[in-house]
Amino acid sequence: MTVLVDPPRWPAHGRLWSHVASDTSLAELHAFAAAVGIPQRSFEGDHYDIPEERYAEVVAAGAAEVGGTELARRLRDSGLRFRKRKGERPLARVEDGLAGVAPTPHVLEVVASPMERLGAGASVVLLRARGVPDRMVLVRNSTREGWGAPGGKRELSDGSARAAAVREVAEEIAVDLVQERLAPVGYQRITLPPGHGARSWDEGDNYVQVYAATLPAPVPLRPDGVEVLEARWLTAEEARAVAGSAPWWPLAEWWWAHGG
Repeated sequence: MTVLVDPPRWPAHGRLWSHVASDTSLAELHAFAAAVGIPQRSFEGDHYDIPEERYAEVVAAGAAEVGGTELARRLRDSGLRFRKRKGERPLARVEDGLAGVAPTPHVLEVVASPMERLGAGASVVLLRARGVPDRMVLVRNSTREGWGAPGGKRELSDGSARAAAVREVAEEIAVDLVQERLAPVGYQRITLPPGHGARSWDEGDNYVQVYAATLPAPVPLRPDGVEVLEARWLTAEEARAVAGSAPWWPLAEWWWAHGG
């Protein structure tokens, strides 16, 4: 096991912080963090942040002390570095985590972001309606297992992921949305190694843009019966029960928790 920690030299929130990372695998990093009681909320996609008062404890548990530059270099060379833009929040990183790509090797990353991924090849919409309690739409697709958010691939005639999102929602469940009122929530990045394109996924980075839309009240849902077999308005608890294990679900949780 090679878990690394750099000295507490990074200021934030009135304290100094260290980074805890692995140059071997995220699985061993998560196992180490769980063993020493580092909370999951401290995970930043490729490392955990710990306050200076926990530095000695982490070293005593077996983390190797390295400088900040060395930790960054080893993380980069390992291929585990999580790419994100300023203002984005990593939510998940899973190897071979998307059923629509498996068994082709790939990495699935889920990122909360207020910025759109221009050129995204697909888009989905987290559709919510105000009420007591609030509800969201989930659909059961004829070609995919389980429940998910409405959406699909961007077509050339769409011109943008935003336009594709509006078209897909209208086609799948007969709900009309206004492009300008879609709010970016984040995206999924599906990365395939060179020479491993699969089905509708290209080698390299593929993006699925996730938007949110809020209606004043639930409206009738009319699934097309071909692509979408069933559509429902569900409470957060009901939606979590049927879709909580889906790779995209962390974005729904983020949306519910941050003003969705």
